[in-house]
Amino acid sequence: MPDLNDTLLDPAVAERLKRDDAGLVAAIVQQHDSGEVLMLGWMDDEALRRTLTTGRVTFWSRSRGEYWRKGDTSGHVQYVRSVAIDCDGDALLVRIEQIGAACHTGARTCFDAGGELPAVVGHPEEKEAR
Repeated sequence: MPDLNDTLLDPAVAERLKRDDAGLVAAIVQQHDSGEVLMLGWMDDEALRRTLTTGRVTFWSRSRGEYWRKGDTSGHVQYVRSVAIDCDGDALLVRIEQIGAACHTGARTCFDAGGELPAVVGHPEEKEAR
C-alpha cells in the first residue's frame, strides 16, 4: 500500500502556490536548451505532483475536466528537466525536452499559429512621452 505522503504534493510546495478560483496555476512550458516558449498549460496540486515525481508533464484540462499527460495520445512527449515557481507563486516555469510538436495543431510551439500581434517596438534609449 503506498504511503499517503507519496500521493500528495509536498506541503511546503503547496503552501507557496497562489491558485486561481478553480484551484489552478499557469504552467509556462519552455524547451530547456533553446529557451523557446512552447505552450501554456494549467496545473492543480495533483498535476504538479505528478509532474514533479514522474519525469513527464501532466496538466489539468479545463475543457475536459481531467488530467492529461502530454504525449500519451500524440506521441509528442514532454520530459521534465526542471520546474520553477515564480516570486508570486502564481506561475510555474516547466523546462522540458520536447519530442515532436508541443501544440495540439501540430506546430512546434503554440505561439507560431496565432502570429505576432502588431505592437510598437520599444527601445531603452528612447524617453517615454508623459
